[in-house]
Amino acid sequence: MKESRRAPSAAQQGRHAARELAVQGLYQWQMTGKSITAVEAEFRSQIADDDLEDHENWAKVMEIADLALFHELLHNVVRFRDDLDAAIAPLLDRRLEDLDPIELAILRLGTYELSRRLDVPYRAVINEGVELAKSFGATDGHKYVNGILDKLAARLRYAEVSARR
Repeated sequence: MKESRRAPSAAQQGRHAARELAVQGLYQWQMTGKSITAVEAEFRSQIADDDLEDHENWAKVMEIADLALFHELLHNVVRFRDDLDAAIAPLLDRRLEDLDPIELAILRLGTYELSRRLDVPYRAVINEGVELAKSFGATDGHKYVNGILDKLAARLRYAEVSARR
């Protein structure tokens, strides 16, 4: 029997859009070395740029995104980067520097939420990471992200994961 899924609420859509923007912002930060404040300012100013090739999609995402969450994720992932990387590194099959930059951004975001946003259920963090990897990552990147976040959840949210299983 197929499980029926409810359509996501406006708040869920807003949080997902914030995570999409945060992954893109973190990627830009990783690749350019710009300050995270400059990256965020560019993202917020692009909404008014009619020359953007994908302006309609961008405008829609910005319109529904939880911009407070976007700001928190962007700034705190950068702020706690060393702690997040230290949590991720032991679970990897390669060096952190050898990860695909999108997967690294997604793993940092997921690790931040698992370690510092205890109000977000661990399964939601993993599901969001997988969806982001499917949207932005390499072909099978979502499988890698799923495996790492699942192992991380077992370490960082032991009681929650154990209760679920």
